[in-house]
Amino acid sequence: MSQTRHCPAVLIAAPASGQGKTTVTAALARLHRNLGRKVRVFKCGPDFLDPMILERASGAPVYQLDLWMIGAQESRRLLWEAAGEADLILIEGVMGLFDGTPSSADLARHFGVPVLAVIDGTAMAQTFGALALGLARYQADLPFAGVLANRVGSLRHAQLLEGSLTEGLRWYGGLSRERGIELPSRHLGLVQASELNDLDARLDAAAQALGSSCDAALPPPVAFAAPDVPTCSASLAGVRIGIARDEAFAFTYGANLDLLRNLGAQLAFFSPLHDRELPAVDSLYLPGGYPELHHHALAANAPMCAAIRAHHGAGKPLLAECGGMLYLLDALTDVAGERAALLGLLPGEATMQKRLAALALQAVELPEGTLRGHTYHHSLTSTELQPIARGQSPNGGRGNEAVYRLGRLTASYVHFYFPSNPEAAAVLLRP
Repeated sequence: MSQTRHCPAVLIAAPASGQGKTTVTAALARLHRNLGRKVRVFKCGPDFLDPMILERASGAPVYQLDLWMIGAQESRRLLWEAAGEADLILIEGVMGLFDGTPSSADLARHFGVPVLAVIDGTAMAQTFGALALGLARYQADLPFAGVLANRVGSLRHAQLLEGSLTEGLRWYGGLSRERGIELPSRHLGLVQASELNDLDARLDAAAQALGSSCDAALPPPVAFAAPDVPTCSASLAGVRIGIARDEAFAFTYGANLDLLRNLGAQLAFFSPLHDRELPAVDSLYLPGGYPELHHHALAANAPMCAAIRAHHGAGKPLLAECGGMLYLLDALTDVAGERAALLGLLPGEATMQKRLAALALQAVELPEGTLRGHTYHHSLTSTELQPIARGQSPNGGRGNEAVYRLGRLTASYVHFYFPSNPEAAAVLLRP
């Protein structure tokens, strides 16, 4: 096996959230894909919504990279495998370039991937160059590819922005602020890809607009070293796992599903919204999503509610994360004050609020072992249950999420990343 693979790559970062990193990354992916190139895209840090858009743009699965939750070695494996098949690797950063520990800059430096800085050029001219220079020089050892302007108003505006660059910083072009290019969002981030009927038209328009301002040349190749492959004794051979997947429950890491399959599990997807019965399964996995947008419909599907209650009553494993946990509660109230009674498997209620309630990486010491993940939610939950564990954040951020257990039911706001501890994940879902 070759110990090093080479592939052109850049990490798309920005001074802050809201600069349009996902729109630009998706535009770059679709632009190069339309040129006949094989593009692999990764997302830095925990996220479910951006990868849905990026998968549609690139036509290939999108996985997370992170030096803490995923780990340096697993991130290296994912990059090395992608370098063996791709003509271009794009990594979308998270938050601002230097924000958090570890940050997008830390990831870029660790793997030697040059940073392409995206800066929102709205209401800006020569200051654009100062901001670009600061990003490029703030850390002397950071590999830096150049800068791309987003939300450019006109050709003259683009020329002003490009002309402001100094010290040889490379101009990668500009993406206009035309209507029909920007991706819509809601309280947890972007709207899910499946909800955008015109997504492909938006992506093609963004790719065409970006292509008109840059030459679409590939960046220089980056060397990706082969990883050490850890041994794993976990097994889910023959275990049938039912996984909720529909408009209300869609927040699953592709790496989680890959791991379950690799451990021998048989995955059966079902819809708590539309299906009237569960598939024949040994275990249930209810991931996060937007149950607050569908809580009346979930409550109205009485046969499905009865089936999940019967699954739990039979003592079978059930893992519920964030939105999945809300589904298990006695009731859920949305931001408009509309309340719906739900499964009643966990005593307590949740209420949606407009403000963010928690956002943090999490490490949780469970009886099965320590699992890493993250939390991100706008709801508040009240329950008399005492948690069996609480998460800890490496950044000391809000979180410290509780994990609840009733029999074989395990529920928490934490979205677990199963490859962080395959043995623990297997025990949670093994009958």
